[in-house]
Amino acid sequence: MSIKPYNPTTPAQRQKTTQDFDQITTRKPLKSLTVSKKQQAGKNNQGRITVRHRGGGVKRHYRIVSYKLPTGKYTVTEIEYDPNRSARIARVQDEVGKYYYVLADQSMRKGKTFETGDDAQVESSNRMPLKQIPVGTFIYAIELTPGRGAQIVRSAGTKAQLMAKENGYATLKMPSGEMRKVLAACEASIGTVSNEQHQNIKIGAAGRRRRKGIRPTVRGVVMNATDHPHGGGDGGRHGTGKAPRTPWGQLTLGYRTRRNKKTNKMIVRSRHEGKRK
Repeated sequence: MSIKPYNPTTPAQRQKTTQDFDQITTRKPLKSLTVSKKQQAGKNNQGRITVRHRGGGVKRHYRIVSYKLPTGKYTVTEIEYDPNRSARIARVQDEVGKYYYVLADQSMRKGKTFETGDDAQVESSNRMPLKQIPVGTFIYAIELTPGRGAQIVRSAGTKAQLMAKENGYATLKMPSGEMRKVLAACEASIGTVSNEQHQNIKIGAAGRRRRKGIRPTVRGVVMNATDHPHGGGDGGRHGTGKAPRTPWGQLTLGYRTRRNKKTNKMIVRSRHEGKRK
């Protein structure tokens, strides 16, 4: 998969890049596996904005992706684009003719077959418990709780590496560099998630981001004092000697925000440790 530039017909077009869609085999999703998706504009069920800078954008249909497949053999019938995620998705069919959507990896092509379950072979795209996978293998779509379905390593181009297996746990090296323990009974797929060039795309124009449903971000220092802790002043130096804060006055930039401390015991090595000197 490669990055393609646009013809430089305007200043914005000169900056833009996109990806080729050679891997895509159909433009039309399976109707039975799609549902309409309502634009919430970053608001929760009380109407409060919980995610800023969201709204507008093109209409989309959500593809129902299966993160846990029943044990069996599957055939890839189509590779599709999904507007709701960075990775490609694969339309697969089981032995009785039922269709599913799954995350596509780099090796998936139309007509490829793969297996799931304890007896699956150690081959690309096959899905099995971590205890069945050899140490050193690259994996994706990993469960955190056995039977719950894939929860981590699902975005485009990502992979984790199985580093060790001991006392019923598997040690994984995450894409962030973090070393984490996961129960060896959890399932994972072998390979790397598709669309590895996703991170290299240049948006190039404001309108392109608006069509994705992302609204502009305004800096706090150009706001009024009533709107942001960084706001106000005479247009000169702003916030000299003050720690950066969120619009609600909370400290940011270096302030620890991790709330779920329950899984700290599963982290063998933090993603920050390699950066410390």
